[in-house]
Amino acid sequence: MPYESVIVTALGCAVLGAALGWWPLAARTARSLRSPSGRRGSLRTLRIAAAVVTAATFGALTARLGATWVLPAVLAFAAGATVLALVDLIEHRLPNAVVFPTLAAVAVLLLPASIMAGRPGAFVWALVGAAAMFAVFLLLALISPGSMGMGDVKLALLIGLVLGWFGLSAWVIGLLGAFVVGGATSIVALATRRVTLRGSIPFGPSMLAGAVIALLLAGDAPSLLGIPAIG
Repeated sequence: MPYESVIVTALGCAVLGAALGWWPLAARTARSLRSPSGRRGSLRTLRIAAAVVTAATFGALTARLGATWVLPAVLAFAAGATVLALVDLIEHRLPNAVVFPTLAAVAVLLLPASIMAGRPGAFVWALVGAAAMFAVFLLLALISPGSMGMGDVKLALLIGLVLGWFGLSAWVIGLLGAFVVGGATSIVALATRRVTLRGSIPFGPSMLAGAVIALLLAGDAPSLLGIPAIG
């Protein structure tokens, strides 16, 4: 795809992301909050945060992947990630009502993407990636239940599914990236006294950030695998 077309497509998707973030994603986030005060008092703040985050991720991921068949699945993941990250930051939880519908939507979109891209085996690897990421985080939760919640374990299914489709490099980068981002966030939070040594920081946003970084940096992204663009 020509460079100019990539930029135009990325900008278009960024605008779409901002629109989705401002209304349906912000509203979904508000409905997912358990705190009545959180639902009533911060909708405008949620709209701004959701619009900015979704616009940035939609634009960056589209610029990286181009108009490939897998792009709808990746954007569906990014939309769900916005809601999950905001809820986790506010209430330190990852609602099943968001995780599992997003997981189903991404899986449904990855299957035809695999066929149309000429990589039917990629969907199998996506399932393997989901199972492997789930197993890693389940083991960590069993070893250290105080630092890893079951919400993080369930989120690992979604992240592993997306990254598994792109291959081992993306999967490993996403896994390691989650802990790098989480560690850096903890250091900054401690340095700025936003949290104490006994406090806790939600890990879901770090996992999601690591996944987005992996999608942007992985060496076996579709364009390098020869996956054709739509049309």
